[in-house]
Amino acid sequence: MNRFARLLDDLVLCPARGGKLRLLHDYLASTPDPDRGWALAALTGGLDFRHAKPAAIRALVETRVDPVLFALSYDYVGDLAETTALIWPAPVQAAPATLGLGEIVDTLAGASRAAVPALLAGWLDRLDEDGRWALLKLVTGGLRVGAAGRLAKTALARLGGVELDRIEEFWHAQRAPYRELFAWLTAGAPPPSLDGRAAFRPLMLAHPLEPIDRVAQDSGRFAAEWKWDGIRVQLVGTGDGSLRLFSRTGDDIGAAFPEFAGAAGFAAVLDGELLAGTPDRVAGFADLQQRLNRKSPGRAQIERHPAFLRLYDILFDGDDDLRTLDFVHRRRRLETWHRDHVAGQARARWLDLSPLLPAAADWDELERLRDQAEARGAEGLMLKRLDAPYVAGRIKGLWFKWKREPRRVDAVLMYAQRGHGRRSSFYSDFTFGCWRADGELVPVGKAYFGFTDDDLARLDKWVRAHSIGRFGPVREVEKALVCELAFDAVQRSTRHKSGVALRFPRIGRIRWDKPAAEADRLETLERMIDVAE
Repeated sequence: MNRFARLLDDLVLCPARGGKLRLLHDYLASTPDPDRGWALAALTGGLDFRHAKPAAIRALVETRVDPVLFALSYDYVGDLAETTALIWPAPVQAAPATLGLGEIVDTLAGASRAAVPALLAGWLDRLDEDGRWALLKLVTGGLRVGAAGRLAKTALARLGGVELDRIEEFWHAQRAPYRELFAWLTAGAPPPSLDGRAAFRPLMLAHPLEPIDRVAQDSGRFAAEWKWDGIRVQLVGTGDGSLRLFSRTGDDIGAAFPEFAGAAGFAAVLDGELLAGTPDRVAGFADLQQRLNRKSPGRAQIERHPAFLRLYDILFDGDDDLRTLDFVHRRRRLETWHRDHVAGQARARWLDLSPLLPAAADWDELERLRDQAEARGAEGLMLKRLDAPYVAGRIKGLWFKWKREPRRVDAVLMYAQRGHGRRSSFYSDFTFGCWRADGELVPVGKAYFGFTDDDLARLDKWVRAHSIGRFGPVREVEKALVCELAFDAVQRSTRHKSGVALRFPRIGRIRWDKPAAEADRLETLERMIDVAE
């Protein structure tokens, strides 16, 4: 644990990517199994201790520290692990801190909810401040040390002298503490086998289309499709009845969509967009949200909010790896596969083919096409270079996403909450509202990005000077500051008092000059819903 604590501390203090990469490489090279594997799992978000949640940790601390003092300290520090590490009372006689990550992980994995507080308390008593901080970061999963999962995988690739794509190829078929992976990279063992596994393959991603891209690129080199408003997924079938549905990050989400089992019986790896509704009638993203993150939806919920997959691409057709083929040839293979395995069959209920749009003469024509996206229930256009292979990651110049212009509304700041990590010293999570016809200000959305560091400092100062109430970590402020919110869509919502919810809201600009009484009315957002429907 001490070695892991030093790694986290060094990562926080090291600002440069190259320096962080060296720290990770050295740790993985010098730390034995299984500790390095559990550390890698923590850095890549692969650990989840279902009984060691923040609420349980807060309750535990309040058994050792005055609750009011802890609440004030937590509000000031802004980070639960750091606050707990600093405020936890040192025992009269500390035991030796010879904790290994493997010991902690194995013990917590088998512990009941009732046993977890005593386990954490015993470990906290044995560790110093740095060790306590690292322990709580480990068990809650909120590391925030400036080393994203991709950087940790890059260090792993460097450790074994292989390309990052090779790591990504095997990653989602492995399980922590990754003994098979380390044996391949450091001990000369053969690469992990994927034969017969319904394994995730890293997705190809798109860059936002910028004005400079329209100058540098020939529009005739790209195929165009609608950009649908769902979630990107990969469907993997092995031909023996096994079928798995993965999110873009490789998480298996098949349990939330059990109806796709009816499409099993093929051997292929397919790329597409998971959408709510049916192929003939696409529903909004709000309907899809009713299904996401639910491990076992009931029959009634499935019937109310059906889902299907609109196919974009094919990576494997049986044993044939198609990723090195250009887009034109992969598209032909996808169309052939769809005709042979889906068209006219029961699978057509769950698997649909995304249509290619007519070729455009120039960028102006493509822009006019993009402007029709909302009427089609789409977010904009996807542009894919005709000669591009299927390459994992976000490779500049191959795929572009060209969203329609965002909607905008002037809303009033109502509440603010402290951020986490680098922003823990600032109020950076903001709730905004619009005026109802009866004069009440009702919340319509939260925004926590879209501003510069200077904007954030000014907003934080304003919040502190204009607070009128406090609810735990949240401050209520005077209803006096207007911000222009940009958002992708607005939808009806029974969960919000306003009856609406904004899709992907962000702060466009701060309207220091605009009186709050002149902010937009709720009817403005409701009219946008009517247009979309």
